[in-house]
Amino acid sequence: MMNFNKSLLCLAVGAAVSFPAFAADVTFRVATWLPPTNPQNETVWPTWKKWVEEATEGRVEIVIENYTGHPKTIFDAVEDGVYDIGFSVNAYIPGRFSLPGVAEIPGEITDAETGSVALWRTYKDYFEPAHEYDGLQLLALFVHGPGQLHTTFPVNSLADLKGKKMRLGGGLLSVLAERLDVTPVSAPAPKSYEMMQQGVVDGTFLPAQEQKFFRLRELSTDLTLFPKGLYTTAFSVVMNTDAFEELSKKDQAAIMSVSGEKLSRLAGAAWGKSDENGILEAKEKGVNVVFLSENDQRVKDLNALSEGIDQLWVESVADRDVDAKGALAAFRRYVKDINSEK
Repeated sequence: MMNFNKSLLCLAVGAAVSFPAFAADVTFRVATWLPPTNPQNETVWPTWKKWVEEATEGRVEIVIENYTGHPKTIFDAVEDGVYDIGFSVNAYIPGRFSLPGVAEIPGEITDAETGSVALWRTYKDYFEPAHEYDGLQLLALFVHGPGQLHTTFPVNSLADLKGKKMRLGGGLLSVLAERLDVTPVSAPAPKSYEMMQQGVVDGTFLPAQEQKFFRLRELSTDLTLFPKGLYTTAFSVVMNTDAFEELSKKDQAAIMSVSGEKLSRLAGAAWGKSDENGILEAKEKGVNVVFLSENDQRVKDLNALSEGIDQLWVESVADRDVDAKGALAAFRRYVKDINSEK
């Protein structure tokens, strides 16, 4: 990771430290729905809060609040002004934010930071004119680390997944799950622990960090890690349009100066770093952690099953009036360029 990116994560240490109180002109409420120890709450929001309050010279205050509803309702809650800012999984609302799904195609990224920056650049260069975010002010786009297999059974071959009940969140993972011949059970990520505990599912598709943050280490017998994961998930960070437009042009510019690619990179780096912590936690608790190589038959079989999913994404956004093939090629180019910078 570049020194600049390390500094983004290090800022989180100081983000929670108090600094002189500002006489804020406006306070924005941020809705967040994951555990306090999740990187979004432990690192991303506190760091961005500090950035915003410093960039606006104290005129804008950020208050982070717990959201207890289904995370798919956050977009509406922000659009309706119940909250000023929030984030959620795009796939929780099928068909609304389809273009960022370019980052969810299996095998495209190796880490969350690279995928997040590449996604933001692709959005700015290809997706913005499609106006998918009309009614909302888009602040950032990011992805979590490569999604892996958390199971209550060993996965010695992909055939071991046949008929197993697996929690998933939607998006292009649904296509892969069908090809894996699992029994899909749709539910938001935070429900994974409860569903595994009750035997509703035999496992879940999630990044490795959730061994720690969702405590899956207590229920999983096996964590199977594919080099590029099986998928990833795209998130959007959004703001109420009226709240944004009521700000002065100076403060609008200040907020966007610490959002966009900068916030996307911060979120991706924080979530990606947490995968390492999840793997360590799993090992300490006795979970069978299996690292697969590119030459492993399970990886080869997964690559074969994933063929053509990129074209399915292209076809799924045919009504969006964008150069989808050009965007996919650009996303892959950005991933390559960003990786070469590290």
